Amino acid sequence: MKSILLSIFLWLYISTSCAQQINNRKLDSFLTTLSSKGVAMGSLAISKNGQLVYRKELGPASQYRIGSVTKLFTAVLVFQLIEERKLSLDQKLSRFYPDLPNAASVSIEDMLYHRSGLHDYTKDTDFTTWMDQPKSQAELLTIIRQKGSDFLPRERSEYSNSNFLLLGYIIEKISKASYAEVLKKRIIDPLQLTNTWFGTEASIKKPQVPSFKYNNGNWIPEKSTDLRIHGGAGAIISRPEDLILFINALFTNKLITQASLARMETIVNEYGMGIFANKYGSKKSYGHNGRIEEFYTAVWHYPEDGLSISYCTNGIHYPRTDLIEGVLKICFDEPFYLPFGNNKKIYLNNYTGTYSNEQITVKCTVTGTRLAAETKGIVFELEPIAENYFMHSSSGYYFEFFPQRGELQIKETDNIYYLKKTRE
Repeated sequence: MKSILLSIFLWLYISTSCAQQINNRKLDSFLTTLSSKGVAMGSLAISKNGQLVYRKELGPASQYRIGSVTKLFTAVLVFQLIEERKLSLDQKLSRFYPDLPNAASVSIEDMLYHRSGLHDYTKDTDFTTWMDQPKSQAELLTIIRQKGSDFLPRERSEYSNSNFLLLGYIIEKISKASYAEVLKKRIIDPLQLTNTWFGTEASIKKPQVPSFKYNNGNWIPEKSTDLRIHGGAGAIISRPEDLILFINALFTNKLITQASLARMETIVNEYGMGIFANKYGSKKSYGHNGRIEEFYTAVWHYPEDGLSISYCTNGIHYPRTDLIEGVLKICFDEPFYLPFGNNKKIYLNNYTGTYSNEQITVKCTVTGTRLAAETKGIVFELEPIAENYFMHSSSGYYFEFFPQRGELQIKETDNIYYLKKTRE
């Protein structure tokens, strides 16, 4: 009996250990290929069951502006104050800023859920003309006040940076300290996040890097935002390893209780409270994406698999969604063929025809041995990446065909345009 039990135990141990392994070699091949082609840069970190199992730099090690991933930190700080009974979800905005639109009706919960109706201060305000200039709290509050509400509280959900900018201000009021000080005391120091801090200026200093927009074959530096503008909505600077530590701590109740986490995870109209739910196949995940200038950040946790992934970049050529999907396929040991591999089995005639949506029409033809896509008189000669997938390197456009469905997706950074075949 003992030998049978021992055999079962060893089998379970070996099976579990194997299931926890991630194909680091394949991840290296995938990311190195993208980097060598000059179509990806940034940093990736992956943990399994709380242990960092993979880290990769595509370029020099850097610190990144993480944009709206800051909102996940802000939500945690709010729930910490709620647990200490210094704040409540039903507390009204009027307690702190009574002259803001619908302040007597807007609750802390509404702002966490993006259901306040408050207009986003970065929209319809000529934001790009003043994004690199300092703005005082009073000036930003005036913008929010003047722009009014887009809808009544709880009428619907709509993403608005104003919600988390205000939550950041409320954290400061209750704590009688700056957001930077609160963040350091409550999250950065306890978790020893050595590469995370709260940005308060426009200038970018090493080991930070600027962000770049790809345009006509060149990487063009983007104008830097004065981070004081974004506060609790988007001012944190970090790295993937720190973001992994943070999200793992969140999901092991080292930052807030399980009851608070459950409240955060409760989805209303596709929004959680400072967090989003997502699915990769049947696998559920929680996390947040962020974009500021041309910095893009993603941090996601898959509770059932004990997997956490974080990716930061300061410029996109190869679509971020495809990069992350490739990483997930490798992590979950699904079939995945490396891009820019052997393309001998690609039959170009499978992709010819005219594709269109309400905004754009694309005609695909075969010229010699190349597939060409023409739109608005401009012809793009496409380079095959994999079966059904092509790119036009100098423009940064990617073309993914779905021949059986007669569909085409054109991808550019984080934008995807969906087209249907209208004729052969």
